[in-house]
Amino acid sequence: MTYPTLDQESITTVQSKPLCPVFGQCGGCAYQDIPYAQELDLKQRLVKELLREKLAVADGCFEPIVPSPEPWHYRNRLDLKFIRTRDGRVLIGFTPAQNGIVPVQTCPIAREPIAAFLPELRNLLQKNAPARYRLANLVVRTGDDGRVQWGGIGRRSCRLNPEDYLWTEVEGRRIFYSLETFFQANLSILPALFRRIKAFDCWQKNPILFDLYAGVGLFAIALADQAQKIFLLEENVQSTALARHNLDYHHLTHAEIIPGRMEETLPPLLAQQEDDTPKVAIIDPPRAGLSPQALDTLVHARGFTQLFYLSCNPEALARDLDGFIARGWKVEKIMPFDFFPKTRHVETLVLLTP
Repeated sequence: MTYPTLDQESITTVQSKPLCPVFGQCGGCAYQDIPYAQELDLKQRLVKELLREKLAVADGCFEPIVPSPEPWHYRNRLDLKFIRTRDGRVLIGFTPAQNGIVPVQTCPIAREPIAAFLPELRNLLQKNAPARYRLANLVVRTGDDGRVQWGGIGRRSCRLNPEDYLWTEVEGRRIFYSLETFFQANLSILPALFRRIKAFDCWQKNPILFDLYAGVGLFAIALADQAQKIFLLEENVQSTALARHNLDYHHLTHAEIIPGRMEETLPPLLAQQEDDTPKVAIIDPPRAGLSPQALDTLVHARGFTQLFYLSCNPEALARDLDGFIARGWKVEKIMPFDFFPKTRHVETLVLLTP
C-alpha cells in the first residue's frame, strides 16, 4: 500500500541511529532513524492532511495522536518467511519490496520474548523441518505471560488447542487468541484505546452494542459492562470459535455471536430490535476497508446512535468516510493512535453519528 507523503521541504528531520541492523532492507520499519516525537508529529499530519484533502471535516474533529506506551518491542506477532537453500541452510526473515528474503536474528519492534526466540526458531527449523519444505510462511506470536507459539510448517500448524491459547488482559478481562486468528498487534496501547472509547457519553444510556467484524471478541468483552446486550457479527470460523471460548470464559450471557457476513446478518438483526433502544456499533474491518456492499449496508442502517470506525489504512478510511458523509452521517471525532511505531502505518478511530 502507498501512503501519502508530505512535502519533504516542510519536514525537518533529526537523525537517530536505528536499532535494527537491517533497517531499510526488510521493508517493514520506516522511522527508526528519527526521534519518536517527530514520528508522531509526521503521522498526525499525514492523517489530518489526507482526510482534509478528501473530506469536508472541521479542524475541531481532530484529536492529538495517542502515542504507544512501548515504541519498541511492542508487536505480539511476526510474520516471517522460511527458506531452505540449495545447500541445506535454513533462513528466516522478512520479505522486502523485491523478491527474496532479508534474514534476521532479532527484531527490535517485536515483543522481547519473540525477539529472543528467533535464533532458537531457526535452529529448530534447521534440525526438524521436513526436507520437503523449501518455502513456508511462519507466524510467531506471544501474549502477556511471555509464552511464544509458532506455526506454518505442516497442515493446521497454526491451530492451537484451548489450553495453548495466547492471551492478554484488557479492562480487567483476559482475552484469548490463537496463531490463526486476527488480533491487534500492539497490546500496550489497547488500554488507551478503551479509555477513550469509554469516555464518550453514549454508554451512559446502557445501549445495545453491535461488535461488527468482531474477530475473537475484543471490543465486546472489553466493553461488556457498558451495554445491556451485545451482538458479535463475524464470518471467520476460527475467530467465532475463539469468541465463543472468550464469552464462555467470562460467563457473558448477555452477548450473542451471529456467524456470517455482516452485510447479510446485520439488516435482519437490526429489524428485530426495539426502535427506541440506543444502539452503538463498532467496526474494525480488514486493511482494505469496507466492501461496497458492506458500506452500503452500514450507511443505510437505521437505529444506530453512534458508530465507531477503527481503521489501520487512512486511504481506505477516507474512501469509506466519504460514503458515510454522502448519506448524511456526520464525523464527530477523528482520533489517531500509534499502533505501529517505527512503521508507516497508523490506526485511526473515528466517531460517526447519523
